Amino acid sequence: MLRIDTRTPDAQQQIATLRAKLAPSSGDVVSEAGRKKTIEVFGEPLSPVEVVSRICRDVRERGLDAVLEYTAKLDGATLTAETIRVPQEELEQAHRAADPEFLATLRRIRENVLKFQTAILHSDTTVALELGGWLRQRYLPIERAGLCVPGGAAAYPSTVLMTALPARAAGVKELVVVAPPTPFGSYNQDLLATCHELGIGEVYRMGGAQAVAAMAYGLSSPPRKGERVLKAVDKIVGPGNLFVALAKKHVFGEVDIDSIAGPSEVIVIGDETTNPEWTAADLLAQAEHSPGSSVLVTWHAPLLDAVEAQLTTQLAELSRSDLTRHALEEFGALILVRDRNEAAELANTLATEHLHITCKNPEDLLDKIRAAGAVFLGPYAPVAVGDYAAGPSHVLPTGATARFASGLSSNDFLRTNSVISYTRENLDAVADDVLLMANKEGLTAHAASVSRRVR
Repeated sequence: MLRIDTRTPDAQQQIATLRAKLAPSSGDVVSEAGRKKTIEVFGEPLSPVEVVSRICRDVRERGLDAVLEYTAKLDGATLTAETIRVPQEELEQAHRAADPEFLATLRRIRENVLKFQTAILHSDTTVALELGGWLRQRYLPIERAGLCVPGGAAAYPSTVLMTALPARAAGVKELVVVAPPTPFGSYNQDLLATCHELGIGEVYRMGGAQAVAAMAYGLSSPPRKGERVLKAVDKIVGPGNLFVALAKKHVFGEVDIDSIAGPSEVIVIGDETTNPEWTAADLLAQAEHSPGSSVLVTWHAPLLDAVEAQLTTQLAELSRSDLTRHALEEFGALILVRDRNEAAELANTLATEHLHITCKNPEDLLDKIRAAGAVFLGPYAPVAVGDYAAGPSHVLPTGATARFASGLSSNDFLRTNSVISYTRENLDAVADDVLLMANKEGLTAHAASVSRRVR
């Protein structure tokens, strides 16, 4: 892993380089296998942005045919208009065959998430006016949301929970799940059972940029001239690889999106009270996403050596040790800072997805944190509890975007509008102000729409 001491002259450049690697806009975080696949499919070494632009254009123009072609070329799966959607009976069968303990766990997590997401939900606010009118801010759920669920290297039923349940708490009626046609994706029985448990009946076997485009534009089956295969959604949420992130960016404006996410990240802030074994485990938990960034920040130098030794020991025990080691080498860092204040400032600069404060008096340090997707306090709040069970969604801003972006929540599935109800007295009271502003701007029709009522 990269070692950085903030007291050295090149420290800031090293930190800037690390930060740039993780930025969603960089477009560089793609595996060598992905680069080879691009040449194989498109016949030339297109950039990820060019790949996504071409896929989205094809899906918009050719609909289902394009999705099926890219699914065959990129995922190696041969599907048809009849098989691209998971049949209801298959969802039911997966649920019947599911481990009862797994289903019981899903139900406990569902209660945790719904309790939190419902508690934070915005509600209508009405302001009464002195002269009889009123103003109101209304919050209404979107009608239809699309949920991206990864399925390349691991299965993620947790992502179904952490995207669908905030939407359900908000009152979204129609949910669509897309997952790649892989054993970890839309052929994974636990994932299908989770969808059925949450009442999601629309599950499609497609992933990548083509799935994002399909949800944004909708799909029809050209051979039957307009037969609907997939109705477009209003918002697309959920994690994915670089191509999914860039596709979401591409279709934004056609639909809403949650964020443009990059590799998963964690920063752990520790001191002399921090447990090196646990900290190494926390760093490895993010690195095993591969790509995933794991950074330890401390003003207690011996902790760096102790954690590094634990990383070596624990890596040998992991099923994905090679991928995890590569992520640590590419995106990991052990950083020595001067004190607690510098640790907080560095955390704000990196604006990480997950920030685990596991030093003495973590609440005091929390007061100095301005930018983080989710914060975990103390030795008994590892990031994994946020990933799976606590209540807040694990869909969070990455790549330093926590400076301005927030994690997914039930409120992201609401749209809001204002309502103005005025009496004649209310209008009389503001008429002069409206007329002055309208005339200043040269908008005489605006002025007349008021003056004709009050003259």
